[in-house]
Amino acid sequence: MKYYVIAGETSGDLHGANLIHALKRLDTEAEFRIVGGDRMQQAAGETAAIHVAQMAFMGFVEVLANLKTIARNLRIVKADIAAYAPDTLILIDFPGFNLKIASYAKKIGMKVCYYISPKVWAWNQRRVLKIKRVVDRLFCILPFEVEFYHKWGMEVDYVGNPLLDAIAGHTDNPLFIQENHLSGKPIIALLPGSRHMEISKLLPLMSDLAFRFPAHHCVIAGAPNFDESYYKQYMGEADLPVVFNATYDLLKHAEAAVVASGTATLETALLNVPQVVVYKANPLSIAIGRMVIQVKYISLVNLILDKPAVRELIQKECTTEEIAAELDRLLNKKAYREQVFADYTTLHQKMGEPGASGRTAQLITNFLGRQTED
Repeated sequence: MKYYVIAGETSGDLHGANLIHALKRLDTEAEFRIVGGDRMQQAAGETAAIHVAQMAFMGFVEVLANLKTIARNLRIVKADIAAYAPDTLILIDFPGFNLKIASYAKKIGMKVCYYISPKVWAWNQRRVLKIKRVVDRLFCILPFEVEFYHKWGMEVDYVGNPLLDAIAGHTDNPLFIQENHLSGKPIIALLPGSRHMEISKLLPLMSDLAFRFPAHHCVIAGAPNFDESYYKQYMGEADLPVVFNATYDLLKHAEAAVVASGTATLETALLNVPQVVVYKANPLSIAIGRMVIQVKYISLVNLILDKPAVRELIQKECTTEEIAAELDRLLNKKAYREQVFADYTTLHQKMGEPGASGRTAQLITNFLGRQTED
């Protein structure tokens, strides 16, 4: 079978790579064409038609400012799909772009599978109607999504969460501290995101924490689409180490973390690291978002647990002072810290077991009429 797989963000690149590996195990004749990042390129053995570094724009204003780039990317991908003529299109999250591609694919009679369903429960829920029209199979990774889609009359599959696969499959690096020349101080992990806008707004605040917690070593998790010199420009007077392709190792060595809102908040929780979630964007994007977004929380941890298990500092609340105060509680208030761990235990129970990539690959190959052994 020929598969065309699209992921437009760094997190989707990780899940896409795991899915490609799972499909290869089930379909020995599998061929791939991708839009994704370094991990998907390595898994597929192919160069991406477009790399994720050219795809991810965050916030309403940022999307508007990059409409020409987005339109060009859509044209390139549509033409590439038509030329490749895959047996199925597999879309991973990234709904603003991927739903447009899904519409195109259906018009030319292509089968469409959607892995990591669009978060339409957060805003503009009527987009479910479009999904019903243009998507053949939808695979959910958050427990509460199944009930949401059922309310709209759409049958979906809950496959578990691929982050559980990634974490279970991770091999710890016993030389992490030595290879990254880190001191013996306890670590505070800083995860400022993978997009330019996130990093430029959050890293200056995070870097100042080094002066407030001198007994700790603040270490930055770098995104693969940037280099160390890029991060240095946002550190101010701090001189912090940046580690690349080692976020899980960093978190496993951390006593606490400061995490940009996004998939990383769930990864941090699943690795049992107390965290404070931060988010800062263009003020107009925030204003528009507050008008249309229909959820109580911005972090997946709190959304899944339906409670404020981790502190969220958004926009004006997102200051070095507020972040430092929450970090102090997480590091030094025993009862407060233990409650976080208790909530994380509940989170693990709700998320289920690893195997999302394998279950999704099995469902896709079965859907395509290629029955395989369990």
